[in-house]
Amino acid sequence: MAVFFFFFCWSEALAQDQPAAQSRPQTNPQPAQPPNPATAPSAGNSPTDQPGANQPAANEKPQDEKKEEKKDDASNPAVGVTKQVADATKNVGEAALAKARDWERGWFVGIYVQKGRRLVPMTWQQRQDIYFQQTLATPAAYLKIMLDAGLDQARDSPKQWGEGWGAYGERFGSREGQFIAANSLAMLGNAALQYEVRYDQCRCSGFWPRARHAIVRNFVTYDRGETELRPQWALYGGAFGGGVISSAWKPHPRNPFAEGGRAMAEQTAWGSLLNLFIEFLPEIDRKIGTKPKKQ
Repeated sequence: MAVFFFFFCWSEALAQDQPAAQSRPQTNPQPAQPPNPATAPSAGNSPTDQPGANQPAANEKPQDEKKEEKKDDASNPAVGVTKQVADATKNVGEAALAKARDWERGWFVGIYVQKGRRLVPMTWQQRQDIYFQQTLATPAAYLKIMLDAGLDQARDSPKQWGEGWGAYGERFGSREGQFIAANSLAMLGNAALQYEVRYDQCRCSGFWPRARHAIVRNFVTYDRGETELRPQWALYGGAFGGGVISSAWKPHPRNPFAEGGRAMAEQTAWGSLLNLFIEFLPEIDRKIGTKPKKQ
């Protein structure tokens, strides 16, 4: 009995001497699992580090480069100069075309005053320029001479010159000399009187008012003030004088006064037709597809 009691006491003493940690239940922590390379992000496989992420396409430039190119184009002096040269070339080309059209008109029918423009008294130099242009440089003048020579050829006038191309050449030369003499006398007379020698397009509208203006202006012109109308003394006086002078080289029989009167009648018809052509030149331009000239 005593032995049993001693063994019990010794067991209790041993139980009280155990550490506190052993009195609590022990947990068995599981070992840490290694990260799965297929799922865990690595330093080289983060979304921002993926190759091609947030990168522009192969055929597309980065936005910074685009902005830089635009900035370079705006600040590049070569681009600005090229644009200015292109615009200047375009403007010069348009002005040259307009100038060529104006020159072509004036070269064909002579100098005239467009509708809406004010007549300004001419200087002596301007009168000389108009005289040389309308006498020697305009195709309309040579067309008139060719037609007059053709009519003389058809009428066989004068008969002494016969027929054929040789006779036509003589009649053409005679008409050319008469035309130069008539224009020279008219230029001197208009310069002395200071009368207007240019045709001015009518400021009115409508066919008949404009046609009447064109025909009437063949008989009257403006004085030195460009306001009052006066008879075309110098124009018809020059035509009469040219006809008289032409009788000097025509074969006999010849009548200087008859030649002068015939020349005045021709001026009546030819001058009216030329004025009508100039008056309705804008409409003719539109018919043939030419852009009307800006005033």
